[in-house]
Amino acid sequence: MAKLIYTTISSLDGYVADDEGNFEWSAPDEEVHRFVNDLERPIGIHLYGRRLYEVMRYWETAPTGDGELSAEQDYAQIWQDADKIIYSTTLKSPATARTRIEREFDSQAIEQMKAAAARDITVGGPTLAAQALKLGLVDACHFFLCPVIVGGGLPALPDGVRVGLELLDEDRFGNGTLHLHYRVTG
Repeated sequence: MAKLIYTTISSLDGYVADDEGNFEWSAPDEEVHRFVNDLERPIGIHLYGRRLYEVMRYWETAPTGDGELSAEQDYAQIWQDADKIIYSTTLKSPATARTRIEREFDSQAIEQMKAAAARDITVGGPTLAAQALKLGLVDACHFFLCPVIVGGGLPALPDGVRVGLELLDEDRFGNGTLHLHYRVTG
C-alpha cells in the first residue's frame, strides 16, 4: 500500500508564505534542492489544490537540459514524469500533461488510490494537506524549516488538528535549513 506524504517548506514560525503571499525566502539552494529531488523521485502521484498547482506548473516547461543536470533540471524531469491530480471547483482543464482535475477531495477515493498505487503519493499545499490531516489520511511528513521568521501568513499546518508523530530522521543543510521526517502515529 502506498503512503500519503505531506512535504512542505516553511519558515521557522510555520508559514509557507508571508502576509503578502511571498515565499521567495523558501527557495531551496542546490544542496536542499537535490535532497528534495531524492525524496520526490519515487513519488508516483502529486495531489495539489489549484493555487499550488498554478505555481508548480512552471515545471512542465522548465528546461530539463542535456548532460549533467542542475537540481532544478532534475526536478523538472521528476515532476513531468509523475501524475498530478488537482482538486479544484473552478479550474476548467489542466494546463499540464499527466494531470486530471477532481472537484472533491474524497477520503474514500484517496484510500482506494493508496491501496492501488505502486508508488507513494504526495499531498501538496497547506490547504489540501489540512484536509488530508483532518481526515487521518497522511502517513508521513517531511518538514523543511527555513532559517527565517516571517511573522504571519499562510500556515503550513492547520489549527484544531492533533496528530501524533514519530521522528524518523533529521538533516541539516549548509544554508541553515533543517529537514524533519516524521511517521504519523495517530
